[in-house]
Amino acid sequence: MTAIAPPGGFADTRPRTASPATLDVSVLVPAKDEAENLPLFMELAEAAFADEAAVFEVLVIDDGSSDNTWQVLQELQQRYPFLRSVRHRTQRGIAEALRTGSLNARGEVLVFYPADLQFKPEDIPRLVAPILRDEADMVTGYKQGKYEKAFVSRIYNGLSRRLFRVSVRDLNNVKAYRREIMAALPMRPDWHRYMIVIAASQGYTVSEIPVPLYPRNAGRSKFGIGRIPIGVLDMLAVWFELRFGQKPLLAFGMLGAALFAVGVLTGLVAVGVRVFGGVGYRPLLTLVETCLLLGSVFFATGLLGEQIAQGRAEMRDMRRALDEVLAERSAARDTTRDD
Repeated sequence: MTAIAPPGGFADTRPRTASPATLDVSVLVPAKDEAENLPLFMELAEAAFADEAAVFEVLVIDDGSSDNTWQVLQELQQRYPFLRSVRHRTQRGIAEALRTGSLNARGEVLVFYPADLQFKPEDIPRLVAPILRDEADMVTGYKQGKYEKAFVSRIYNGLSRRLFRVSVRDLNNVKAYRREIMAALPMRPDWHRYMIVIAASQGYTVSEIPVPLYPRNAGRSKFGIGRIPIGVLDMLAVWFELRFGQKPLLAFGMLGAALFAVGVLTGLVAVGVRVFGGVGYRPLLTLVETCLLLGSVFFATGLLGEQIAQGRAEMRDMRRALDEVLAERSAARDTTRDD
């Protein structure tokens, strides 16, 4: 079985037992140097899926690992028919790993789950159950237990709830979601953290369940304190995208019009001071020039932004159509190979 080769990398899977072209749930597991954790992860996943009516697969995305993660995956695929694997040449981040996974996944419901075993596979069926029952479009877990970055997480989630007005306790955690939600997610680095708010802004329903958090089984965390300022800037970028991304003239045009109005009013004051006071006041003239200039620049920026927004919308439609073609082609290859 050969999976889709994403741009800038390659994908590969080993032969496995025949399976349907479409499954119920695809668990997407980005893995960077997780060779020590994957055997236990698959063992626990097999036990978790054993008594479930839904049909599961696990798709591990090896994101440029420098250890023997890929070799371990080849061995594990011989033992676990539900396991498939895809490989990136170099590390490309979780957002790209999830996109690669979604292109190769065959489930109608996708699950983002890390390989480090801080979350046990036994909780995956609980995570997807509300979606399979048509009670929600997306389900996120909120952490239960102590963890090192609890203080930072509380600040991050508190700011996010106030900024985006989404009543979810933990925005950046394990989550399950319908396949079509992935098409609505901009492919920007680290923007997978805001999948919930982006989906909610487009009308998808979101719910949450408690998920126990355990100490990392092996290896070390890939995230350090240096990601905090990046996260804050990403948060502001997502807020601007959701608020003004489709109508940039609404932001820049209003700001430009306000500055222009201030310039005009200041000019009238300056004329009044000159006519009735008999003197000129240079700072007023400077303020008039500055406001009129900046107002014109902001308004022109808004008009340019409208053209860019139109181009982005067309590109988004083209990408969605291309993803559908690639998925259909992959499904056709899978069916041919299985036959």
